[in-house]
Amino acid sequence: MIGYIIRRIGQALIVILGVLVLTFLLAQLIPGGEARAVLGSKATPQGILQFNQRNGLNEPVWVQFWHYLLGVFQGNLGYSYKYNQGVTQVITERLPKTLTLVTASVALSLVIAIPLGILQVVRRNKPVDYAITGASFFFYAMPDFLVGTLLIIFFAFDLKWFPVAPPSDASAWAVFTQPQAFVLPIVTLAVTSIASFSRYMRSSMMDAMAEDYVRTARAKGAGNQRVLYGHALRNALIPILTLLGLSLPAIVSGALIVENVFNYPGMGLLTVQSAFNDDIPVVLGTTLVITIATVIGSLLADILYAVADPRIRLGGE
Repeated sequence: MIGYIIRRIGQALIVILGVLVLTFLLAQLIPGGEARAVLGSKATPQGILQFNQRNGLNEPVWVQFWHYLLGVFQGNLGYSYKYNQGVTQVITERLPKTLTLVTASVALSLVIAIPLGILQVVRRNKPVDYAITGASFFFYAMPDFLVGTLLIIFFAFDLKWFPVAPPSDASAWAVFTQPQAFVLPIVTLAVTSIASFSRYMRSSMMDAMAEDYVRTARAKGAGNQRVLYGHALRNALIPILTLLGLSLPAIVSGALIVENVFNYPGMGLLTVQSAFNDDIPVVLGTTLVITIATVIGSLLADILYAVADPRIRLGGE
């Protein structure tokens, strides 16, 4: 077990190092560089030269990368001239809001998708099964911005059940204190995940119901409810952990779109606004933080999967 965890942590560190290299190279490849983005299109060559000298951008690339690594390890992701404060401080103010939004949507997805998957197995090849399958394919194919827009039109404008967007000054914990304001963005972010998780849960339950231990339990006289919930369900839930880890990048990228649709001041909205404002340090900082969070989430999902499933041979045993 320990050997497996060490190997997975090593793989995660390699991925994070690769992300650091890519984000640094992206900054180098931007036309005009950071100086042009900060000083504007009317910047003089003398002004650009002074900016580069002041920020060490005239040094060799490997020296700049070394300074970049040192800054990242010290929690320094650069300085935003648009916000007139450090990138780390800007991200620290927005990151908790995105984390709570993503966590709430994932929890909602699992709470709805798992019972749907079980229901499809119980009613296999029945109208309910076909209806849920058709709905899953329909919602899985719908982009997040379209789902969000339709929900706003129907539930906010027509029925007036929910506000169009959460308060712009809402704290990260407002999703728990003002849940009505967050219903639409959370549902928008969860729709695609519900469709995916429910289909995977159905498949996993079908595989579990065909295992030998299920037939043995039936042969010993176990009832349908005990076989379904006492034997098959526990084993069918284990692969969901892996799917959750693999789905994190899609969920986080969906948060970027959802935050823009609902004007929610999280990491997604910050990234888009910074891209429009040519705020390169913030764009690179948010990209790095989101990627690292995704890698860590996948790592935790793999470790939980190994802990939950004793059939996995760890450490080459």
